[in-house]
Amino acid sequence: MKLTIHRLVNFSSQDHVDLGKIWPEYSPSSLTVDDTHRIYAASFNERLLGAVRVTLSGTQGALDSLRVRDVTRRRGVGQYLIEEVIRDNPSVACWWMADIGVEDRGVMAAFMQALGFTAQSNGWEKR
Repeated sequence: MKLTIHRLVNFSSQDHVDLGKIWPEYSPSSLTVDDTHRIYAASFNERLLGAVRVTLSGTQGALDSLRVRDVTRRRGVGQYLIEEVIRDNPSVACWWMADIGVEDRGVMAAFMQALGFTAQSNGWEKR
């Protein structure tokens, strides 16, 4: 089975279980989505391995809570996830990722730079 990226619109009970492993700090009831507040997830064998929250406002997009499950890190899941989010939202001209809650800022900085983002105070930006 292939790694796939998709926008979550409706959550299955398995999605809630998997998202609980990715984001243990969020309750299922706090994960609401609409046209401007989205969740994209990476899945493999019908299980979610990583996810990111996206907030859209006109031509600007904000990414937060990017997380890939520990056992799957350093295999390109996060990169593929962010690349597909950007590709799925072509009207967004400027992307922002805040550094709030980032576990290791050095690792995240290298990751964001590899994706074409530039360091700013409190996060990274891509135009």
